[in-house]
Amino acid sequence: MESSDRIREDFDRIARLTQADYDHNAHFHTYLLRRIPPRCRETLDIGCGKGDFSRLLAARSERVTAVDFSPEMIRRAREESAAFPNIEFQNADVRDWAWPQSRYDCIVSIATLHHLPPGEILRRCASALVPGGTLAILDLCQAAEPADYLPGALSFPLSVALRLTHTGRLRTPPSVREAWEIHGRHETYLSPAEVRGICRDVLPGAEVRRHLLWRYSIVWRKPAG
Repeated sequence: MESSDRIREDFDRIARLTQADYDHNAHFHTYLLRRIPPRCRETLDIGCGKGDFSRLLAARSERVTAVDFSPEMIRRAREESAAFPNIEFQNADVRDWAWPQSRYDCIVSIATLHHLPPGEILRRCASALVPGGTLAILDLCQAAEPADYLPGALSFPLSVALRLTHTGRLRTPPSVREAWEIHGRHETYLSPAEVRGICRDVLPGAEVRRHLLWRYSIVWRKPAG
């Protein structure tokens, strides 16, 4: 497991960069929105960053609780979300967070699970959902079997095309690229097979899908009974 202090330092550094830049996670926002309830009473966003997806959730939730490790990310999220009074941003490590039981209609996490003990966090998410609630996870994965490598190879041209379309550049600005490279030196990811194995144990019946752009998703609906 990565150190919380190291993660916090990395994301504080990234949050201080003022350049707006394209993020591959944003490519999947619509995909995730289609898989969560159209109306929610309470929603939890784990690893909210600057609050981009939290603001989308606020349009369909009475209340959004958005949590992140990084004080700077939370500061930026609050600044950029002033028009969304139904979002409560919290600077916290969910490993030490006081998880409620059976509270949320929807829990979402984007590019955060690989920083956490996955089985433990998914169990806590399952307990925090109301019966019939939805869990939606998007995260990065690494190739481990021959079938994993083709999606990765196809992701390179798509990544370049999306970045060019959204930013007009082939590469991120140097300062942004350097900050992410520093963070990436100690990143580790699950393989698709590992994700499926954890879900079999913790979230039986979950839909696990491998995507381009080196990502996977988990969608699980808690049994209503």
